Amino acid sequence: MTENYLTLLEESLKRKLQVLAEIQAYNLQQQELFQNGNVELEQFDESVEKKGQLIEKLSALDNGFESLYEKVSEELKGRREQYAPQIKVLQDLITEVTDASVTIQAQEARNKKLIDDFFRKEREGIRMGRKASKAAINYYKTMSKSSVVMPQFMDDKK
Repeated sequence: MTENYLTLLEESLKRKLQVLAEIQAYNLQQQELFQNGNVELEQFDESVEKKGQLIEKLSALDNGFESLYEKVSEELKGRREQYAPQIKVLQDLITEVTDASVTIQAQEARNKKLIDDFFRKEREGIRMGRKASKAAINYYKTMSKSSVVMPQFMDDKK
């Protein structure tokens, strides 16, 4: 029975690694999107939505792993050496999961900076456009208020 649980834990960790790899791929896609400067917000939104679904899947895998581990940990007490090879495989997989998680956190931090820079530039562009529009409107208003004024001092002598 314990071997079955350990096998399930191993499969759970492998699925988690697959999901983490997919998240990393979406992070790289987002990074390229914002580094190129040709940002399509629909593509970005789609990518964020898919990453959200993967994160939900990851949470479900975490919860399943934790509940299964609680069952197995009680049965393993005092018999760890009997299952040492399987435990070693689990430890290696957990290390891989941890490394992938750290990589994703670093990617997310870099992407956040790229995204913040993009939106800061967009806001600045909008602000400059508003200033230019306001200046044009003020100029138009000023010019429309002033009518052609005939010269005040005219020389009527000819």
